[in-house]
Amino acid sequence: MTTAADPLREQVRSAIRDQPFRTRTVLSSLLSVQDSVGYLPEAAIDEVALATDATINEVWGVASFYPNFRFKPPADHTVEVCWGPTCHVLGAQRLLQDALAQLGLENEGETPDGRVGLKLNTCLGVCAHGPAMAFDHALVGRITPETARARVAAMRGGAA
Repeated sequence: MTTAADPLREQVRSAIRDQPFRTRTVLSSLLSVQDSVGYLPEAAIDEVALATDATINEVWGVASFYPNFRFKPPADHTVEVCWGPTCHVLGAQRLLQDALAQLGLENEGETPDGRVGLKLNTCLGVCAHGPAMAFDHALVGRITPETARARVAAMRGGAA
């Protein structure tokens, strides 16, 4: 059982209370919590239900419907491979396969040590500079496999 002095619960409450929207909805509250905390801890479901006069089931229904909500803390670093048509044609498949192998992953996800998360992105918005990847949200266009390997290695804390 958590107490009112629980720092995570207080951060969740603050995110809900301080959101910039005049009307607080379940969705806006969940978005505010994830922006603040980085994911939706169990306390978020409870607190959003209280703040919006919704049931826990209603809040969970919204949270579980949208694939961008996370229910566990994110990895320390994030690698995104653009998978849009332009990047795909320009070599995204090789970049993805290299990153998966380098991180020891079979699909997008997080390394067991929680250091790096890999995800596919349908568009990073820099088609003229494809293929593109993002490293901790910093875009890199016209990326080569060698540069991508070096960036991933740096996030892992080792050499390529």
